[in-house]
Amino acid sequence: MGTDVATVRFLDESGRLREGQEAPDPTALLDGYRQLALARRLNEQAGALVRQGRLAVYPSSRGQEACQVACASVLGDGDWLFPTYRDTAAIVARGVDPVEVLSMLRGDWHCGYDPAAHRVAPQATPLATQLLHAVGVAHAARLKGEGTVVMALCGDGATSEGDFHEACNFAAVFAAPVVFFVQNNKYAISVPLARQSVAPSLAAKAVGYGMPGVRVDGNDLAALTSVLGDAVARARAGEGPTLVEADTYRMEAHTNADDATRYRADAEVREWAGRDPIVRLRAHLGAAGVLTEDVEREVAAAAEEMAAHVRAGMGAEAPADPEELFAHVYATPTPQLVVQRAALRAELEEA
Repeated sequence: MGTDVATVRFLDESGRLREGQEAPDPTALLDGYRQLALARRLNEQAGALVRQGRLAVYPSSRGQEACQVACASVLGDGDWLFPTYRDTAAIVARGVDPVEVLSMLRGDWHCGYDPAAHRVAPQATPLATQLLHAVGVAHAARLKGEGTVVMALCGDGATSEGDFHEACNFAAVFAAPVVFFVQNNKYAISVPLARQSVAPSLAAKAVGYGMPGVRVDGNDLAALTSVLGDAVARARAGEGPTLVEADTYRMEAHTNADDATRYRADAEVREWAGRDPIVRLRAHLGAAGVLTEDVEREVAAAAEEMAAHVRAGMGAEAPADPEELFAHVYATPTPQLVVQRAALRAELEEA
């Protein structure tokens, strides 16, 4: 059996700085708190839009907002983020308009945003497939002598996929500048971690690839920012990939199509509710005297402004162009597609 990896933690569950830890920059943490509040409000608003029929599906990251904010905050403008379907809040924290991000989840076939402009890959629904793409981008950047670092996100379920193994192995062998960030929220839909792996931790798997493995409290924004920041700096310095496992929890169901009560106990959920990343950071910043009532009001107002923007954007009907059926099928349309597109145009003109 392998040796478990110690969990990095700066703040305890009540928000107090742990003994021996250097106090993090309160200004940076305050900005992080603002981003956490926006992420939480985005999760709430998206959930409401699902119930109203404005979104087809929404995989909530409630409870994981610290992971979402931290992984985006440590990247530079030239770096890339490779998200999963649950990482909407991370993409928004990267600077993408939330209306654009949510457009895919309302049923639009488009990604919703320009990946090249934002350096954010399309959200990946298949487990772990985006990790291979992330490693490819990182390896190409290294070959070209660029300083690009890639943040590759996945969940604990993805670590059971062959693509995860291939991505980690290739990245380690070729020293690709990529950070594998595993948000271990304890369930792959309904499958608990214990039914996926008997490794002492997911971070411990890194030893098999010859890369560092770090386990961090996924509800501690200060610790997450430090660990992920170090991993990004290591990759940028040419020292290769790092596997970071965040110990966190998915507070809500897998998606609106899931009934989480069928496979997990209410007591477990209540226990993790006491480790809420926003409550923890609020307590720390309040005790430090930087999170005042005025600042709280400003943060709440900004979150409501964002939510109103999302409601307006999702409330507007998306323009539909039937001829998009024929776009991007072939670089040069086949004769059959040309005939079919002409037939569709004729029908639309007659309608």
